[in-house]
Amino acid sequence: MTATVASGIRACVVIPVYNHERAIGAVLERVSVHGLHVILVDDGSNESCARELDRLSGRPAVTLQRHPTNRGKGAAVITGMRAARERGFTHALQVDADGQHALADIPRFLDEARAHPRSVICGRPVFDASIPGVRYYGRYLTHGMVWLETLSLEIRDSMCGFRLYPLEVIAPLLEPGRIGARMDFDTDIIVRLHWRGVATRWVDTRVTYPIDGVSHFRMLADNLRMISLHVRLTIGMLVRSPVLVWRRLFDRNDQ
Repeated sequence: MTATVASGIRACVVIPVYNHERAIGAVLERVSVHGLHVILVDDGSNESCARELDRLSGRPAVTLQRHPTNRGKGAAVITGMRAARERGFTHALQVDADGQHALADIPRFLDEARAHPRSVICGRPVFDASIPGVRYYGRYLTHGMVWLETLSLEIRDSMCGFRLYPLEVIAPLLEPGRIGARMDFDTDIIVRLHWRGVATRWVDTRVTYPIDGVSHFRMLADNLRMISLHVRLTIGMLVRSPVLVWRRLFDRNDQ
């Protein structure tokens, strides 16, 4: 019996993969030392990455899900989360495939989940010098929008893709069309979970920029997507503002 089962949670790792053939093997090695089942989701990768994922899927405790065409990071995470629920896991740890996350911190996420099993355990990035300046300062624009959209400072970072989700809690948001399917996923889901009253817990974790140098952020398309997301979330905040204000003033319960 694994420690995660014995402590009342059964956790796995979900890794969305799109053309990260040079990094994913090392990422999987670093995850596997923690004894967790891994669900790889091939989001329509090129031939060389698909071959590497086929090879890695032959390892014990590794499952491969596959999108025939690229559907976006969010869609890949959702596919992995659904597969995790179908396999009886209670929690799924989302990890990026490019090697930027400090995977030695996985036990800290699991410890938080054991203590707070219905909370989302979120990585709070501690960046080193590898982060481009425009990305570092640009994140604060998103932070400000999220604080407005939630009428709260609870969400300390809405963009980090290193998170441990309680699958029962997030299940209603995994239906088609409920959450952004691409680079808007991480921000969209954490704001909507906050609206639903789901608590967040924060783990400081080192983040470096990727070992394979691959970024799939499309400057024009994804920035327009994020602008559209924030317009929709701001409208959603206005509709929910009485409830959000009431919760802010009177509901201090910590899940």
